[in-house]
Amino acid sequence: MENLTRQEYISRINKVFDFIESNYSREITLEELAEVAHFSKFHFTRIFAAGVGETPFKFIQRVRLEKAATFLLLYPNESVSDIATKTGFTDLAIFSRNFKMQFGNSPSVYRSERLKNSNISQTESNQKQTDLVLGNYFCRQFETLKTETMELNKSVEVKKLPAMSLSYLRYIGPYQGNENLFEQLWNKLFGWAGPRGLIGGPDFKSLIIYHDDPNITDDGKLRLSVCITVPKETKPDGEIGRMELEEATYAIGRFEVTAADFSKAWGWFYGTWLPQSGYVPDDKPCFEMYPEEPKDGKFIVDICVPVKPL
Repeated sequence: MENLTRQEYISRINKVFDFIESNYSREITLEELAEVAHFSKFHFTRIFAAGVGETPFKFIQRVRLEKAATFLLLYPNESVSDIATKTGFTDLAIFSRNFKMQFGNSPSVYRSERLKNSNISQTESNQKQTDLVLGNYFCRQFETLKTETMELNKSVEVKKLPAMSLSYLRYIGPYQGNENLFEQLWNKLFGWAGPRGLIGGPDFKSLIIYHDDPNITDDGKLRLSVCITVPKETKPDGEIGRMELEEATYAIGRFEVTAADFSKAWGWFYGTWLPQSGYVPDDKPCFEMYPEEPKDGKFIVDICVPVKPL
């Protein structure tokens, strides 16, 4: 273990993150996580806690509770019990107790308070309530920006995107409005990929995947991954990880924006387009995809939200 580099530790912890993200709805054992990380069970918990700031159990529980908080608003017609099961809790009482400890209210009160605070009358449909709550996903002040953001939108289409093999560089912490951070992450990822001949080609894509809801997860624990598409045989390399993004149906909105406009674009997409679309978000990561390089401070970006019919 003394010979392992910092990058190797990051790589192994990232694999654990990815495993938990794909399996949070079922029981996950310490033995499984230690095996994914290629550490002995004896050392794994201490290493994970030192690197992440939480024990594996606390991390898994937090991710499940944050997923549950999102689902309570995303699926207003589903029972609290069903959402508890969907997020990996087998005992409703334990789920409710832990949820209250995390968010200050029981799941049912949390749901009703959040919907009520959206200024939606009780006579309006559950779907409209959900759509407007979700409109705050990336921009809490989007209501006053709808008209301005409409001008930034070039098109919206719903289509199935094929599975993608990705190499990624992950970041944990606050990121909104931090242009320097994104520039550093992209430079580091492209600096790794360039000498390996992994940049360019007709099918090459660059993405930013957002793993957490910034209205629920503390800023210091938000996770994002800057990614590029790579051949399937590409191996992880230290802190450069590998993941597969499964085939799914997405609503894809194309925008021309400055760095200051990203929140506006997200806010309009969730707050204006989505409620009128006949779709609701699906339980998969959303991401930004960049079809071309920025020019003169302007970005062409495809905001990709996984969706399913009402």
